[in-house]
This record gives sequence, C-alpha cells and structure tokens, in this order.
Amino acid sequence: MASFRHTLRGVVLQSLFAFEFRGGDIEELLHYNIVNGAPLIEDTSFALSLMEKLMENKDELKVTIEKFAPDWPFEKIAPIDRAILQIGLTELIYSEDVPSLVAINEAIELAKEYGTEKSPKFINGVLSSVYDQSFKNK
Repeated sequence: MASFRHTLRGVVLQSLFAFEFRGGDIEELLHYNIVNGAPLIEDTSFALSLMEKLMENKDELKVTIEKFAPDWPFEKIAPIDRAILQIGLTELIYSEDVPSLVAINEAIELAKEYGTEKSPKFINGVLSSVYDQSFKNK
C-alpha cells in the first residue's frame, strides 16, 4: 500500500503541475494521469481524496507557504516546488491517516524525483517549520 500511495502522490503532483500551466478540469487531469501513470493501481481513492483536500484548501495552503517561506514570494517559487509543498502541507495539515513525519518524508522524496537539487532542502525546511510550530508539541 505504501508504494501505491507514493505512486499516487506522483500522479497528483503531475496533475497539479499540468493544471497550473494548462488549466482545465483538475478531476479530468487526475483521472487521465491515473490511467496513464498508475494503471495497475485499482484503488485510487487516496489520490482522489488528496486532490480534493488540496483543492478545497488551496487558498489556505498559499497563506501557509507564504508564512513559512517569507523570503520567497509564492509566484517566485518554482511551480514544481509549489505543487510539492501543497501536497505535503495537505497531508501534514488535513490528512489524519498520514503521520506528520511520513508526509514530510514523502514530499522530500517527490522533490528528489521531480525537483532540482535544491528542492529537497527547501521542501524540508518549509514543512519542518510548519511541523515544529504546529504539531511537534501536540
């Protein structure tokens, strides 16, 4: 199940990235990417739920990113890094079934796969700061 979730996170990332550049229907993009990027995974409810939570909270995610990456205006953050941060924060803040440290680690792994060589450190810094301020002592 864990490897399926990692694959589905990648599908969500690809869909979100495409949506940012082309627009369109995010659900159609997600379904297209599931069919073409994860055809062997039968239960795709994780990806659907993750994307739904992300889109419902997109404005709040932007505010959180701006707060915890104050040196980087939201629009200046590389689009792939923005998408990874949105996924990581969605899991960290809004997904009760994903442990906080797993959410951070998975986002870092996505950054290693899809971002630049600086992406993992940036993603880790932002998500760890959110975790330290919001979750560590709870």
